[in-house]
Amino acid sequence: MSEPQYFSAFFYGTLLHPAILCRVIGHGGPELKICPALLTEHTRHQIKDEDYPAVLPYSRSRALFTSQNRELAPEERTVRGTLVQGLTAPDIDLLDVFESDEYTREYVFVHPLGAFVSFAESAATSASMIPLAAAPLPPLASLPAALRAQTYIWARPLSKLRPDVWEYADFVRTNAWKWVGDGATQNEDYVEVDRRRTSGNSAARGVDSG
Repeated sequence: MSEPQYFSAFFYGTLLHPAILCRVIGHGGPELKICPALLTEHTRHQIKDEDYPAVLPYSRSRALFTSQNRELAPEERTVRGTLVQGLTAPDIDLLDVFESDEYTREYVFVHPLGAFVSFAESAATSASMIPLAAAPLPPLASLPAALRAQTYIWARPLSKLRPDVWEYADFVRTNAWKWVGDGATQNEDYVEVDRRRTSGNSAARGVDSG
């Protein structure tokens, strides 16, 4: 019997919330490990009329700031998130369904900002590995070595994005109730992934080599 294959993924939006990740993949992740992490040379933006964000390389998002005649400093071209190790192929398939064709799954390199801990233990003790008031970033030149992971990059037009940065703290305060607990019952963003998980039919898609 061949050894199971495991994957690493970087999450930066609604999936920072452990309850939402558990809902999507359908389990509490006893084999998963998680740590806070940083993606450089990318920016995270509010999608117009949506609760969730988009991330894209700064080489592409730079155009969002031209009207402001603004060039972001390297420290501003960063996205905080979580790095999760131990995801299975079925987990990735369900994440693909959840993210839909608004995103492409691509390889990136992210810098761990702390030690890996058990996802299940972390989920039981906190709302996220990302605190609502995050500590200052270390100097970019002194970041730990980057690890390869997959993440979901915005694939739709820039016109659907606002220049302002999406903040996880704002999501928790104003919109998380639509995604967790009783408020999530009528959330249409879960409909297809719930159906695929229940039926055991989740169609995998390829990953961009990035």
